[in-house]
Amino acid sequence: MAGMKDYVNTAVSRNREQIEFHVKEILKLVGEDVEREGLLETPARVTRMYEEIFAGYEADPREVLGVTFDEQHEELVIVKDIVYYSQCEHHMAPFFGKAHIGYIPSGKIAGLSKLARLVESITRRLQVQERITTQIADIMQEVLKPQGVMVVVEGEHLCMCARGVKKPGSKTVTSAVRGVFSDSALRSEFLSLLKQ
Repeated sequence: MAGMKDYVNTAVSRNREQIEFHVKEILKLVGEDVEREGLLETPARVTRMYEEIFAGYEADPREVLGVTFDEQHEELVIVKDIVYYSQCEHHMAPFFGKAHIGYIPSGKIAGLSKLARLVESITRRLQVQERITTQIADIMQEVLKPQGVMVVVEGEHLCMCARGVKKPGSKTVTSAVRGVFSDSALRSEFLSLLKQ
């Protein structure tokens, strides 16, 4: 299965001319001279960027997990520090961070790179961090049917750091727990392994 970098948002591609027009209009409305050398190609560059950063709309996150393998491993599997970039749906400002996924299989495992692709397919769209966390956990539970899943997502939100309350460096942490991870000892084991 191809990585998200191989996808482009085809709705953006189809609407390239309109998006470029509207970006140019926004530049005018904020007081810029759209004929200035540095801005001449900005509408086209923004449109190409949108094709990439909103590529998640082209992927079904369930299919991104791809082929699963029958494996009788029933111990904790963790993929941590999966870097993601997303766009806040409230301000269209970037937010970014790391996702950590742990699960205890019950007969099916996914290729480890598929977990990173799952994160990309969910984050490369307009999002909120809470939804990202829940969607990762729910899709893992639905597709792999593990004994349990735990997802922790850390994020730094430019809508909070660069505007509004202006608190750079502040991080938001969200978690989702499914199945056997409701057991506090297992949850503690997962969280302690994240710190290593």
